[in-house]
Amino acid sequence: MTDSFDDPPPVPPSERASLADGLRFAFGTLTVLPARVTRWDRPAARTGMACAPLAGLAVGLLAAAAGALLLVAGGGPLLAAAVTVAVPAALTRGLHLDGLADTADGLGSAKPAEDALRIMKQSDIGPFGVVTLLLVLLIQAAALADVYADSWVRGALAAVLAAVTARLALTLACRDGVPAARPEGLGAAVAGVVPRRRAAVVTALTLAAATAAALPLGLPAAARTALALCAALSAAQLLLRRCVRRFGGVTGDVFGALAEVAATTTLVVLALG
Repeated sequence: MTDSFDDPPPVPPSERASLADGLRFAFGTLTVLPARVTRWDRPAARTGMACAPLAGLAVGLLAAAAGALLLVAGGGPLLAAAVTVAVPAALTRGLHLDGLADTADGLGSAKPAEDALRIMKQSDIGPFGVVTLLLVLLIQAAALADVYADSWVRGALAAVLAAVTARLALTLACRDGVPAARPEGLGAAVAGVVPRRRAAVVTALTLAAATAAALPLGLPAAARTALALCAALSAAQLLLRRCVRRFGGVTGDVFGALAEVAATTTLVVLALG
């Protein structure tokens, strides 16, 4: 992986994708929300993965609404947290959680990269995957329950921030210089499509928007929000580096694992506040 923030050569006009194409790509690949993907090519993937945080915003708002409604209806923080965690899983058909489990199995095996990738492609889940999946879901629900117990507003903000940060981690994982582990699949379709400068701009805008959204709760809450986002992206980056070294690049499963690790880290940091 290079550390240069230089943009790749300009994309010829005939190969550019519109914002609408990118949004359809982002929502069509990262959610089950109705979005007809009209283009499945590198230019559309470039724009789409840069728009990934917007897909996270939609998922987060729906998850936060479900949790807040349960609290208003008289439910407890744990019930609200469990449902809030379930909504993103449902809106992604559980693909991110499946990717987390498969990546854990691949990393946990002592096999060479080729064999580890074959393990990840199998339909069953091994012991590493099961344990990782259970622990991550438990930690997410417990952290959200703590935040909801303090305030439904803080809980709703945490749910939205976790979903947005999870997809922002995917934008960064798709930056130029990160290779695909396989020549086929979602990983190959989106690996290296986002210019580093564009990824940096999207990250800065997301950080600014998240901090501003938390400002009504006070300066400490805004600072904690910024810290949570930065910590989550750092955790995802560590996992990304590990996967690239272990597998030779990224896969669709790795993207799912990155999203879940980023979301979980976000919630834990917010709960500690």
